[in-house]
Amino acid sequence: MSDIEKVKQLRKLTGAGFKDCNAALKESSGNLDKAVEILRIKGIAKASKKMSRTAMEGVVVVSGDEKKMSLIEVNCETDFVAKNEDFIKFVQELSDLNNNYSSNASELETKTMKNNKTVEESLVALIAKIGEKITIGRRKTFSNDDSRNFAYQHSIIKENVSKLAVIVSLKTNEKSEKVDLFGKQLSMHIAASNPLALTSNEIDKEIIDKEVNLISEELKNSGKPEEIAKKISMGKINKFKDDNSLMTQDWVMEPKIKVKDVIKNLELGDLNINKFIRVKIGE
Repeated sequence: MSDIEKVKQLRKLTGAGFKDCNAALKESSGNLDKAVEILRIKGIAKASKKMSRTAMEGVVVVSGDEKKMSLIEVNCETDFVAKNEDFIKFVQELSDLNNNYSSNASELETKTMKNNKTVEESLVALIAKIGEKITIGRRKTFSNDDSRNFAYQHSIIKENVSKLAVIVSLKTNEKSEKVDLFGKQLSMHIAASNPLALTSNEIDKEIIDKEVNLISEELKNSGKPEEIAKKISMGKINKFKDDNSLMTQDWVMEPKIKVKDVIKNLELGDLNINKFIRVKIGE
């Protein structure tokens, strides 16, 4: 990536100006992640979930039903290839196999596809035909007897193929319009709000530690007394946890209430959010 391309990427990630981005890149010796941190510490850039993510093209494909459902990410180099007919046909068949074999990577690679070649052989052949690097990325299967799965896909390319996909597992045996509507809306909420975990206790410690350090560095440059800075820091980290935990996020359908309040108001005693996954191309 050229210097000017790095500046453009940094501006996209942080919203900072050209000069600030250029200076941060020089200070970080061209390291994008470090440059983002430099801009944040200087108060020029806000915290961003895009901070350490690599932009890639490709698709996310969903297969299965409410009792067993899977998603799989397949990456390529260009959006043009992501919409290629041969590519789409491959990823749809791959997704069905992925669901059949519960996202087991080692098993999946050796399974035979409709062309009588293994997944691995089919992938190599597709790469040779299309001329781009194609890789199989994230994958996950949800399967529980006492749960129901719901999915939502955004930026749909064809049928179950999209740029963003969510699967959420609700722990309940009840089948009703009320549960169906909540499952659909919760999937859409997760797609829009991108929670990091179900509750604050489940957010990865490394993410929290990094946020604490960044907030601390920001406040060092603010000139505020130490005791006040500590209180502000505590408030900021608590807000970060609330904003990134599904249960304490503002409900996208009605931002004045939290997700946990929506569940409570449904008055379904056995209903709980079991787990969820959200995969977006480029994140």
